[in-house]
Amino acid sequence: MSDVSILDRVKRDLTDAMKAQDDVRRRALRSLRAALANKEIEQREGGAETALSPQDELAVVQKQVKQRRDSIEQYEEAGRQDLAEKEREEIEVLEAYLPDRLSDAELAERLDAIIDDVGAASMADMGPVMGRAMDELRGRADGNRVREMVQDRLSGESS
Repeated sequence: MSDVSILDRVKRDLTDAMKAQDDVRRRALRSLRAALANKEIEQREGGAETALSPQDELAVVQKQVKQRRDSIEQYEEAGRQDLAEKEREEIEVLEAYLPDRLSDAELAERLDAIIDDVGAASMADMGPVMGRAMDELRGRADGNRVREMVQDRLSGESS
């Protein structure tokens, strides 16, 4: 990404969406802007004087995407495809603020390097591997996908 913060990009893109009368982008970006502002307020109340770090901003975007995925699941169980589709549209907008996703091959290569570096040999070593993997791969791979691949590697199912 560039030197511009996610919040600054969201503000600029929200203005563009309003001018273009793009309801989906406007709705998603207003929600994201509010979530970022809430996180900033929460940090200030905790004593922090600085703006959100890029990692904090990224975590907020990821949380927004995850909330929408959870909502989609619930809407589909309730037979509300119309609402599920709205959430999918908003996820598409929000994902533009996340780093590019890793392919399976790239993810496997990164995980193998982390496993070697940590010296993991069995499932007992999963905690340190997952901690390091999630720090390094934040926003670039789904946590469930990472967990499954680490489990496969540490249990000896994959080489």
